[in-house]
Amino acid sequence: MIGVYDYTVILTYLSMVSGCTGIIVAMTGIGHPFVGALFLMVSGLCDAFDGRVARRKKDRTKLEKAFGVQIDSFSDLIAFGVLPAAIGVAMLRSSDRYTDRPQWLENGKYEWYPILLCAIGVVYVLAGMIRLAYFNATEEEREEEAKAKGNAYFTGLPITTVSIVTPLVLILHYYIQFDFSIVYFIVLFILAALYLTKFKLRKPGRLGILLQVLVGAGEFIVIACILLSNFV
Repeated sequence: MIGVYDYTVILTYLSMVSGCTGIIVAMTGIGHPFVGALFLMVSGLCDAFDGRVARRKKDRTKLEKAFGVQIDSFSDLIAFGVLPAAIGVAMLRSSDRYTDRPQWLENGKYEWYPILLCAIGVVYVLAGMIRLAYFNATEEEREEEAKAKGNAYFTGLPITTVSIVTPLVLILHYYIQFDFSIVYFIVLFILAALYLTKFKLRKPGRLGILLQVLVGAGEFIVIACILLSNFV
């Protein structure tokens, strides 16, 4: 059987499964962005630790390392590229059920509005794909640089940032009781630009990763409580 199936790739596989499930949940039936967001945050949690788990195995073969790099990017494209766009589309489909949509959207004169926002979603996925492909293509060069200088910085914003930023928009979307769909897609557009912009961002240490996990856990609890209060 082709592929790698040891413990070094389990979290990456789980991240992909969670991302794919989130897309299906968000896009089928009436769609629900909040459920999709829960799966997005699960993928974010898996991604926060998959690299650390993989590096614990000191005797990884060249194939295992190369395979890990590739599936990590494929998984990220699904979970942090396609899923956030699907959540945005679900917001467009379901916003009027639990928030007040602006009156100017109800008069039927703005058919271009959802088309424009969906186009932004497509641009967001494209930017994520370009970023991931670029860093796959430069993997060997970056490894050599890391050995020579140490690599304590990201170039551009990591695509996984979306798993913390967009759930906050959804929470505001619910508690302010106003349609934040356009805000959500503006955030996606800004993230897309930051994914492709060349700037240095210091990589978080253990404390930084712990803080990100705690913020994500808090958002997860809030969104889970919102869902329970509306559907139980």
